Amino acid sequence: MLNKKSILVFIKKTPIGFIGALFVIFLLFIAILAPYLTPYDPVSQDYQRFQSPNINHWLGTDSLGRDICSRIIQGTRVSMFVGLLAVTIALFLGTNLGILSGYYGGKIDTVLMRFIDILLAFPGLVLAMLISGLLGPSLVNAMIAVGIMLTPSFARVSRGSVLTVKNEPYIASAKTIGCSNLYIILKYILPNIMVPLSVLCSISLSIAILAESALSFLGLGIQPPAPSWGGMLHQGRQFMEIAPWVAVFPGLAIMIAVLSFNFFGDGLRDGLDPKLKN
Repeated sequence: MLNKKSILVFIKKTPIGFIGALFVIFLLFIAILAPYLTPYDPVSQDYQRFQSPNINHWLGTDSLGRDICSRIIQGTRVSMFVGLLAVTIALFLGTNLGILSGYYGGKIDTVLMRFIDILLAFPGLVLAMLISGLLGPSLVNAMIAVGIMLTPSFARVSRGSVLTVKNEPYIASAKTIGCSNLYIILKYILPNIMVPLSVLCSISLSIAILAESALSFLGLGIQPPAPSWGGMLHQGRQFMEIAPWVAVFPGLAIMIAVLSFNFFGDGLRDGLDPKLKN
């Protein structure tokens, strides 16, 4: 249970992880309240093009006179939404495949793992581009593409954890007294593999955000004029010499989000892995 003592231990043991957690909470806060935090309409155009950061437009304006700060805030919602749902898809698909493969073994394990090997044969971003290109450029399709891209990692981690847990004495005892396979999986297997999956989820969120930004940069994600960090980076790269802030601030947003989830994931691993305890 989360309490004051456990929080203090987490801060003391993994200060970087705690800093990452604070930034993650901050990003989620911005994503939830984005419509109320934007000082201007993120898609509204103005004649005041390429304004440098000032009192009225804190991060300046872009080539169409749109407020960059408002677009980054709204883009936070897009990135968090895609990241969370893509990881949820990967968690559901990958965990189920890994549990089936590791628990039943035999031909089921062979067939499922060869399928995972096929997915792993493609570089992650290339696989996401292929799926998004086949489905068509949109926010939903980008989310599905990133989710499928992350699925092999969850399948491998869950399978490895199941192979370790299923040989424990309490699993044999449950089988002896007549417990069904479904009951054993839900009651004993799944709770004991949640720690590595929780760490993988936090790290995968950073990968999902980066992948969504890359897809939007390539025109395969959310379509203009809707704001996204990758799309803003794509639109601003051609104006780097005359208005560097157009591309720099979206790039910084991507960097901060990715580092925050990575730091948080490292902190979770250090805090939850018993092998790393002093």
